[in-house]
Amino acid sequence: MAGDNDVAVSGQRALVLGASGNVGACVTRHLVAGGADVRVLLRKSSSTKGIDGLAVERCYGDPFDTATVAAAMADRDVVYYCIVDTRAELRDPAPLFATNVEGLRRVLDAAAEANLRRFVFLSTIGTIAVGENGATVDEDTPFNWADRAGNYIASRRAAEELALSYAAGRGVPVVVCNVSNPYGPPDWQPRQGMFVQLAALGKLPFYVRGVGSEVVGIDDAADGMLRAAERGRVGERYIISERFMTHRELLNTAADAVGARRPRFGIPMAVVRGVAAVSELVGSLLRKDIPMSRQSAFLLEFTSPASHAKATRELGWQPAPTEHAIARAAENYVERAKSA
Repeated sequence: MAGDNDVAVSGQRALVLGASGNVGACVTRHLVAGGADVRVLLRKSSSTKGIDGLAVERCYGDPFDTATVAAAMADRDVVYYCIVDTRAELRDPAPLFATNVEGLRRVLDAAAEANLRRFVFLSTIGTIAVGENGATVDEDTPFNWADRAGNYIASRRAAEELALSYAAGRGVPVVVCNVSNPYGPPDWQPRQGMFVQLAALGKLPFYVRGVGSEVVGIDDAADGMLRAAERGRVGERYIISERFMTHRELLNTAADAVGARRPRFGIPMAVVRGVAAVSELVGSLLRKDIPMSRQSAFLLEFTSPASHAKATRELGWQPAPTEHAIARAAENYVERAKSA
């Protein structure tokens, strides 16, 4: 767990939306470990591997049906909203806006009529500015790359702005957590963790030179959200990210944790851009969405350090070195591969 003093949630009556996802499942695990009364709203088709065995009340239904959500919110005092479509590669952006914005709007409509103490919204580091020449940014740095951000980031920015507008105009007690790239087990459906998984399994001979990203351990991300529920100020954003890590350091950490061979070749970002352009062309010809697109390559490259000082100061958030979480993730991927 993060920090020296875990945040108290034993009296909390929580509803988690998005408990089938990596962050949502970890939030659920932390709540249960802390003695909270936890309810989750799931679709019948949702994966529950991340929360199986936990003492939670499971409700099933459409998480974007206002009546269903209102019923799930009844008698709850905190909602953790962790539903997100992260598919930046989609050629048709409609699903991104349908889930990330319009679905959220229906939930917020229900929240406006509920008697909530906090509505903790899982946002992304991608809605934070990028510092010029590697300068460190924070929550107050004006967003400066809307013209290059693409549909995924546009949908996440619209979602965050929508949530904050409900805080300002309809009294929903929204607190935003701008979570960076989270790592750690179990991560049953690796997406962000794909590079770590491949490095741990010795299947990645290269790293990308000159790029990096903000990172955070999955347990620290969950701890930050629980702290936001108890200590966060309504209408505020909090960067939940431990530090900036190069792509090479990320992969070497994963390989070293399990004794795998480190990625040997550093490829320039220009090669990644070229591969992404070809992949996008192939996807267009086949009418398929391929994860490596020009937009996903841009998001890999266009990053900078960000400060979590506000989260530390106001929430008491003290993240552990993300290397520990990456190592545990690598070990978990290897163990799963052995038992597969």
